[in-house]
Amino acid sequence: MSQINRKIIFTGPVGSGKTTAINSISDIDIVSTNKTATDMTKDRKRNTTVAMDYGIIKLGNDEKVHLYGTPGQQRFDFMWSILSKGGIGLVLLLDNTRKDPFHDMRFYINSFKEFIETHQLVIGITQIDKQRPPHLDDYQNWLDQLGYKAPIFEVDARSREDVSLLLQGLLLSLDPGISE
Repeated sequence: MSQINRKIIFTGPVGSGKTTAINSISDIDIVSTNKTATDMTKDRKRNTTVAMDYGIIKLGNDEKVHLYGTPGQQRFDFMWSILSKGGIGLVLLLDNTRKDPFHDMRFYINSFKEFIETHQLVIGITQIDKQRPPHLDDYQNWLDQLGYKAPIFEVDARSREDVSLLLQGLLLSLDPGISE
C-alpha cells in the first residue's frame, strides 16, 4: 500500500499561536525558523517565525498530515504562496487580544483568497480566555460579511485536544463523510 500525504497550512498574525499549535499536535519535534524579533514584533513576543514551521501528524501506518506554519509578518508574505502549494486546507488563527481582530481576519482571508476559494478554511480564535469581546458570534458575523463560510472554534494553541478538534473541523468540512 502506498503512503498518503496531506498538507495543511497554518496562518495568522504574529503571536496568534501558529508555532505553538503545530508544536502541540505534531508527532515529531517541529522544525522551526524562529529568530529573535528585531522590529515592532518584539513588543508582542521575543521570537518570530521568519520562514516556516513544520510538523507531522501520523494517521495510522500509511497516512501523514504535514503541517506548515507561515510567518505572520507581512514582509515574509512571499512564503505564504510557497507554503500553500499542495495544501488541502487552511487553518487561520486569530489572537482575540489584538487591537483589531476583524482587520486581521479580513487581511488574511484576502491574502489567501485564491487558496480559500478552492480549498477549505477553518478559523481558530486564540487568547479568547484573556479578553472578551469579541465573541465567537462576532467572528461569525464578520466572516458572513466577507462572504465566506467556515467553522470557527475557540482554541488554546497549547492544547493538543483543542488543536485536534480544530483540525477535525477542517477535515470534516473537506469531506463530511469522514468518520472517526
